Amino acid sequence: MKNFFGLAILFLIASCSPSDMTESSTKSNAPFTIMSLDPGHFHAGLIHKSMYPELDSTIYVYAPQGPELTDYLNRIASYNQREDSPTAWNIVLAEGSDYLGKMISEKPGNVMMVAGKNDLKIDYITAAVENGIHVFADKPLVINSEGYKKLIRAFSTAKENNVMLYDIMTERFEISSVLQRELSMNAELFGELENGSLENPAITKESVHHFFKYVSGQPLIRPDWFFDVSIEGHGIVDVTTHLVDLIQWEAFPDQILDTTGVDMLAAKTWATSLDLEQFQRVTGKTAFPDFLHKAISGEKLEVLSNGEMNYTLNGKHAKVSVIWNYEAPEGTGDTHYSMMRGTKANLIIRQGKEENFKPTLYVKLLEGQKTVLENFINTELQAKYSGITLTELKNGEYRIETPEAFHVGHESHFAQVTEQFLTYLKANKMPDWEVPNMLVKYHTTTKALEKALEK
Repeated sequence: MKNFFGLAILFLIASCSPSDMTESSTKSNAPFTIMSLDPGHFHAGLIHKSMYPELDSTIYVYAPQGPELTDYLNRIASYNQREDSPTAWNIVLAEGSDYLGKMISEKPGNVMMVAGKNDLKIDYITAAVENGIHVFADKPLVINSEGYKKLIRAFSTAKENNVMLYDIMTERFEISSVLQRELSMNAELFGELENGSLENPAITKESVHHFFKYVSGQPLIRPDWFFDVSIEGHGIVDVTTHLVDLIQWEAFPDQILDTTGVDMLAAKTWATSLDLEQFQRVTGKTAFPDFLHKAISGEKLEVLSNGEMNYTLNGKHAKVSVIWNYEAPEGTGDTHYSMMRGTKANLIIRQGKEENFKPTLYVKLLEGQKTVLENFINTELQAKYSGITLTELKNGEYRIETPEAFHVGHESHFAQVTEQFLTYLKANKMPDWEVPNMLVKYHTTTKALEKALEK
């Protein structure tokens, strides 16, 4: 492995470096320093789209050589070089096969950021917390029941060593979900969440994603292993992490949950087919790699990226569904649908053509409590989210209008969740419900996979 000093010299010659970054000669007084381990997913770079007073401007990167590392470095370079509010990150890079051991032995930072191969992630996490390092990790933390058992031990170790282990739940900062949660907590307006049934759940979360997309204005190139469910995880344990988290966060706000409250009723997983041309466009590879041949049927790659689960949480029926298509039709993108059914009102998030593919919250009143809704919007919610208004529609529903300033987009949510995590670190405390509810969340997703794979 190359050492820091040799690489620092290379990075000082900024014009000769494709990432155009330098090592800082002095360390700031910021209390936290990021060590980025094996950044194999573009989310690893997105947290650095902004800078934070609490974070040192130097990022210590430990990773194997390869295109994923190059993509990560170039992504950060693009943030440093942009004209509008450029960042000023410095990189100290250690490349080589023993990247984990090197990070643990040198430990130049106190926070490990990890986003990449999900099958290895729990082992990275365990090593970090065992050595007194905070963990800020992209979802999912685990992708199967074996990993979940390790996660239980990792949280126990983190507590013993007084460090935090936190996953990046960006969707809690999407304004439509925030407002759905706010309205559901108003008993006069919403009543109580229905119990629901398998056929008609009390709360539903569905999302549609696409393999080919643009990130930070550039076509996203995904690593080939992204399509191997033994590495990335089945779809039912990946994106569903966000949806299960939202169900817990909205239906049981600030409450400590327990795994005994989860009853997995039904689950299934199915494939999205990609031909070689599509695979080439997404990955840049000219052929299917040997390790993916197990998933090839005929001439197409069958990716088990789709999943659905139906379960109860503390007696409330919930449905979660995620679908991956190859590419969104022109002018569209990833979409989200959600329904919370209350005894007095239904709260619905739609993100279709009528909404210009922007998540939008609708309210369907069941008891005609228009005045209650108007008063809540114009007083309490106006104070928190200035500029929101209410539009009554011909079909009897009400649409919550939110100013553009609140529609910051998925990429900006990474800065928001990072700021939240730094707040927890500074206080040396998370809300009492965060850790137990993370365990409930991953218990739910891994149980869903078990259920879906039952013969």
